[in-house]
Amino acid sequence: MAWFSLILAGLFEMFGVAMINKLHNDRSWKSIALLVLGFGASFIFLAYAMETLPMGTAYAIWTGIGASGGALLGMFLYGESKDWKRLIFIAMVLSAAVGLKLVS
Repeated sequence: MAWFSLILAGLFEMFGVAMINKLHNDRSWKSIALLVLGFGASFIFLAYAMETLPMGTAYAIWTGIGASGGALLGMFLYGESKDWKRLIFIAMVLSAAVGLKLVS
C-alpha cells in the first residue's frame, strides 16, 4: 500500500506542476485551488508512504516521478522540445528511481 501511495503522490506532484503552468496562463481562483489541491494531496500521500518506506527512497522516487512526469507533460501538452537527449535524461531519472527500489 505504501508503494501505491508513493506513486499517487508522484502523480499528484505532476498534476501540481501542470497547475503551476495553468496558473501562469490563467490567474483564477480555480487555478489556485487546483494547484493547492494537487500539491496538498501529493504531500499527504508522500507522508503516508514514508510511514513505511525509508525517507531517502520515498523522497527520491517522489521527486523522480514529479520531475520526469512534469517534463513529459511539458513535451506532450505544452509543446516543449522532444529532443532525444531530453528523453534519455528522463529515462536516466526513472531508471535511478527503479534502482533505488531494487536496492531498498
